[in-house]
Amino acid sequence: MFPELNNLLNTTPDRAEQGKLTLLCDAKTDGSFLVHHFLSFYLKANCKVCFVALIQSFSHYNIVGQKLGVSLTAARERGQLVFLEGLKSSVDFFFRAQEEPHPLQFLRKASTEDLQPLYEFVQEALKPVDSGHAVWRCPVLLVDDLSVLLSLGVGPVAVLDFVQYCRATVCWQLKGNIVALVHDSGDAEDEENDILLNGLSHQSHLILRAEGLATGFCRDVHGQLTILWRRPAQSTAQRERCLTYQYKIQDKSVSFFARGMSPAVL
Repeated sequence: MFPELNNLLNTTPDRAEQGKLTLLCDAKTDGSFLVHHFLSFYLKANCKVCFVALIQSFSHYNIVGQKLGVSLTAARERGQLVFLEGLKSSVDFFFRAQEEPHPLQFLRKASTEDLQPLYEFVQEALKPVDSGHAVWRCPVLLVDDLSVLLSLGVGPVAVLDFVQYCRATVCWQLKGNIVALVHDSGDAEDEENDILLNGLSHQSHLILRAEGLATGFCRDVHGQLTILWRRPAQSTAQRERCLTYQYKIQDKSVSFFARGMSPAVL
């Protein structure tokens, strides 16, 4: 995890909030550093994590995790991490019998609107263990990224329904958290992506939006991060607070600073 980002969010693994939906969004840049931050953050917070990884392989996340001080291999072996490797699972799925259940079963169906097997996978992965005492602090669902489901032919309403079912189980019933990445294509004609992004934005308690610089590539400033805290249950005047920073990604950390206050500029 990145300590500077924790400071901006005013949180630490010891006092992580529960029952929250966090939306990660990237536009004209790669926002995967946010995914790596929250993955390592919740593993260090001793949470049970179900990671639906639709973009990269397990080894990729594990290598980055080791740089951030966590071992995904060790977490998976001790039962703290349940990892669905979408790239590998989608290939294996087509070589198994059709009657065998699979989280990505919608890939074989003529209608791709049914994400119930994926929800049932999450539900099974995060269900409480009846051991007499709490082994893990709280359950966390992490998805990287939901936009891939749209690319596979799943409609935005079906994806929103999937998130709503997961919220009911993870956030409300189990008092856990959900973190999901959605890519903002910036294409005005991409109505499905807009529906998904807007729908999730209204449900989220925290939104982190990473954007590329309007001026183009810069060696010392890699992008801009907007942090929006939302309180859906409160009045409009009280429910939102927004801060914007620029950032530079380094090998094992990310530096944040106010716009125009990069050390290279000063």
